[in-house]
Amino acid sequence: MKQMEQGQTAKTRGIRLASTAGMLLATSAVMAGCGGKAVAPTGSMPAMPVSVYEVKATDVPVSGEWVGTLDGYVNAQIQPQASGYLLKQDYREGTEVQKGQVLFEIDRRPFEAALAQAEGSLAQAKGQVVQAQAQLGLADINVKRDTPLAQARAIAQSQLDNDTQQRAQYAATVESAQASVAAADAAVANAKLNLGFTSVRSLISGVAGQATVQVGNLVNGQSVLTSVSQLDPIKVYFSIGDSEYLALTQRVREGGGDLLKKAGTVPLTLTLANGDAYPRKGHIQFVDRQMNAQTGAIRIAAVFPNPGNVLRPGQFGRIKADTEIHHNALLVPQVAIQELQGTQQVFVAGADGKAHLSNLKLGPQIGAYWLVENGLKAGDKVITDNVQKLREGSPVSPHAGPATAPTMGTNSSVGGL
Repeated sequence: MKQMEQGQTAKTRGIRLASTAGMLLATSAVMAGCGGKAVAPTGSMPAMPVSVYEVKATDVPVSGEWVGTLDGYVNAQIQPQASGYLLKQDYREGTEVQKGQVLFEIDRRPFEAALAQAEGSLAQAKGQVVQAQAQLGLADINVKRDTPLAQARAIAQSQLDNDTQQRAQYAATVESAQASVAAADAAVANAKLNLGFTSVRSLISGVAGQATVQVGNLVNGQSVLTSVSQLDPIKVYFSIGDSEYLALTQRVREGGGDLLKKAGTVPLTLTLANGDAYPRKGHIQFVDRQMNAQTGAIRIAAVFPNPGNVLRPGQFGRIKADTEIHHNALLVPQVAIQELQGTQQVFVAGADGKAHLSNLKLGPQIGAYWLVENGLKAGDKVITDNVQKLREGSPVSPHAGPATAPTMGTNSSVGGL
């Protein structure tokens, strides 16, 4: 048995030696066919095709965006100046009304009675004036008649003195009666004014809101009947931060003006709640006198044209404005940027045909681009694709990509100021 196992082991060893010898012969044949030299595998990597974006210096506007609340350009609360029962509503809620248009009517009867009473008092006062003037005329006659007689000692001097005193009393009566006429005349004018107040009119042209009282209610000067808002143009209130306000002011000052006088140089864009941009541009109308110490923001009012009264008070929107302009700024696409341990980096296709890493210092984000403050120069070709496959010194085959830099006037959003 042991002899049989030893024979199989020897046979196996012979097969292995024969196989090894065959491999050596094959290798020798290959080397002989190649002139006696072994062929070594090549270690060079093929150049990777990449898209590049050429960095160019351009003037770039940096935009700010804030939440705004719409409000009427002028808002008027309609309150009556007369007290009484509300008899009629003369307008349709939610429609346009004109300045001076009657909106409500209050019971006129008490005011008509007051006017009639005032007119009666005026007539009575005028009658008293006529009577006092007649008495004064008679006193004048007596004085003129008795003066020469007293001088001729035909009558006693005391008679002339009595006539003179009586004349002065009648003159005072005339003046008092005339004052009563003036007071009665003022009472009539006041009664007419109060009677006119029973027709409650709109003091501005605009859109009238819902009536807050019903016909039949007793109203007075404290009652708010409705509100009227002038909607064309319309105001939008929003608040901006201290740094944004300073940047905006600086931009306007560069043009030789201040924020209000040169407000037209800062066109505002309004984006509505559905995401659509309002087609008309606005401008700054009002800047609050002080910064809010709690929020660090200042309130600004913008004005937008609103033909057709499409925009209404109470709506919300986003206000966008170019707060500053970076001259000769460099932009890099966001897709090209990588972050490693808090450092932003990009690959630049060098003239040697290799990719090189460059660390960046970034400014604000502008749309799909970032403003570069340090780390790149004009003319650099930033790689925008296959960046995850690249390493420092990797061979690349660059070609122009589709990315283009935003230009002045584009509606670019800002990531932060």
